[in-house]
Formats: sequence, structure tokens, C-alpha cells
Amino acid sequence: MLIAAAVCPHPPLLVPEVTGLSGPGGTELDLLRAACHEAVAALAAERPDLIAVVGGARGTAEYPPGAVASLDEFGIPFTLPPAAAYPAGAPGLPLSLTIAKWLLAGVAGPAAATGLAGQDLPLVVWWGIAADATTAECLELGETIAALAPRVAVLVMGDGPGGRARGVPGAVEPAADRYDEQVAAALAAPSPRALAALDPAQDGDLFVAGRAAWQVLAGAAGQDDFDATLDYAAAPFEVTYFVATWRGRAESSGHQQLSARGWA
Repeated sequence: MLIAAAVCPHPPLLVPEVTGLSGPGGTELDLLRAACHEAVAALAAERPDLIAVVGGARGTAEYPPGAVASLDEFGIPFTLPPAAAYPAGAPGLPLSLTIAKWLLAGVAGPAAATGLAGQDLPLVVWWGIAADATTAECLELGETIAALAPRVAVLVMGDGPGGRARGVPGAVEPAADRYDEQVAAALAAPSPRALAALDPAQDGDLFVAGRAAWQVLAGAAGQDDFDATLDYAAAPFEVTYFVATWRGRAESSGHQQLSARGWA
């Protein structure tokens, strides 16, 4: 059963080693990084039995706990775990899950992000969803993930429209603006149905890299009630990034009751 979710983007620039920016660009990155770290920390704080990480990939597959997070293809000397800690031939994670592993390492340290139980994390499982997966396939995977344990939390990695970055910077793009509004409203509501209604046909036209993963969240959430916060929604580098947290209302009321009794 899904008890909580965090939605984050997966640009390589989230990793400080990639940019080293200072000034206005660095300030915006700091805001985005902070929102992502807070969302993932809140997810871990729900004490789930299992965290399922989901992000776009070339094909739909589950990755082993020891899969390597690397930014070598971007010319960045960054790996998790460090190169000396994994055997030759270990499978690599797609970009979306690479950034997720970095975020989880920020919560509980590199050892926990490998998929082993860490100081603050339960077992972590890693799922790539094909970028061109149909809505039905995404919803089915979400349902499967939600049934993996009594208390499942999902870390969902996905970027919004990126067409602006491929055209004229700052150019007006009404279709992307409408899409952004649709996703932001769905994440803030929260509305699994609205996420499920996203049109896969727009992925290519708008260069959307998050639709499939967001629809996995819709399948995992089903009709359960959640409280949500949309912590970040902007396109600082001509690509739209969303950060959101969902928390089951039963979890919220239970936490309030424990707090009232002085237990949390």
C-alpha cells in the first residue's frame, strides 16, 4: 500500500560536482536542491517498509541494488558507489535513477543508497519505466509496486517540458505552459486521475521526460486519499522541474495523534 511519495526532477546539474555555479544560477540551483532534499527526507521520515524509486529509462526493468549511478556519459567523474566499491561489469542506472541514488545518499549516506538498509532507510528497489510506456503499462507497474509491502513509499523522478531549451531561450511556448499547469495542478491537488490523463503523444513534441514515471505514481496511489504540497514548479534553465510530496491522510492523522501524546 502506498503511504507516501516524493516527486523530483533528474537533471545532472542537481549534483554540485557538475556545475560549481555561484551567483544567480547557483542560488536557483540551491533552491531546487534544497526542495529535493527536503522532499526525500520527508519520504524517509514516514518509516516505510520499502522505498521504490521510479524513473524514465530506455526500457521497463527492475535494477539490482548494486547497480551503479554514474555521470560518465556527461563527462562528469561521479559514481555511486565509488568505482572501487563495485565489481567490473556491474549494471548502470539510467540518469533518472542515478540522480535518485544521489538524493537518497544525501539522506542516509552512500551505503544506504546502494539499496541496503541504512541508518534511516529501509530496503530500496529500483525501477526504470520505458519513456514510451503506455498509460496502461505505467498504471499497472504502479499497482504492482504499491503491493510490494504493507507500507510503500515511492520516489518518482521526472522532468517536465524541455522544448524551450532546444529552441529560443525564453520563447513563448503555450503548449508547454498548458502542460506545466496540468502537471502542477495534478501534483498539488493531489489527483492520480489527472496524472493518468496526461497524453503520451505530447512527450515527443514537448520533450517531456517525466510523464511515464508520474503515471506510475498514479497507479500506485489508486483512489487513496493523500495530502500534498507542491514545493517547486519552475523552468529556471528552460526545462520545467517539479518537486512535490504526497502523504496518506491516514498517516497524517496518525502522526498528529502521536504528536499530541508526546510520542513524536
